[in-house]
Amino acid sequence: MAQVELNKQAHLSEHLTTSSVATLGHSSELDGSRLSPHFTLGELCKTSAKTQDGNIPSHVHIENLKRLCGWLEMLRKRYNERYVVNRRDVSTTLDMTKGVLSSRLSALEHHPFCHLERSREISPRAALGRDDNEDREEPIIINSGYRSPEVNKAVGGVATSNHLTGCAADIRVSGIEQLIRYATILLDISDESQEDFDELLIERSPKGSYWLHFAVRPSGNRRKVRLIQT
Repeated sequence: MAQVELNKQAHLSEHLTTSSVATLGHSSELDGSRLSPHFTLGELCKTSAKTQDGNIPSHVHIENLKRLCGWLEMLRKRYNERYVVNRRDVSTTLDMTKGVLSSRLSALEHHPFCHLERSREISPRAALGRDDNEDREEPIIINSGYRSPEVNKAVGGVATSNHLTGCAADIRVSGIEQLIRYATILLDISDESQEDFDELLIERSPKGSYWLHFAVRPSGNRRKVRLIQT
């Protein structure tokens, strides 16, 4: 990625006025860009729409995005615990176990006492302990977060969209199965925390692609759950 010269005296919003800088969501050089441990302001403000306003959020919008990212962090954590890290542990363990058994059987066929040496091999559990779960986790990918009025109009958003206030995010999914799992986790989080969200919308484009629209307002959340054909 090309290096971008940053004005250390400028505010973050000034750095986000160009699309090339806005893409630097993970750059630690962007002061205050991280909204939560795994989500950045760049990620939640990115857009392909070319507008004059630069899609710059206000301080109020940023606070709304931080609240939203709190839910997204819980979604990321639970999804990875349930469907990614444990699944890979099991798969890796099975693969390693098969490899160990295969090598030991081969040794027994040719060298009757070789199994004594092979018993020193690292166990699958010990080998897995060397991996960092963080490196193996899948990210939650945001298609669209905050939208300025110009951006919202350019992409065909409704005038009352939660995107306009930084309260909503469209979450990318790999398919309907992942979408259902995301939605289920968010519903579980709401039930367990006894905190409502505003919108959980399963959206489908005319071409058949899916995404999950999720919104949380500072107050007055409606717990609206819908399947929408765009």
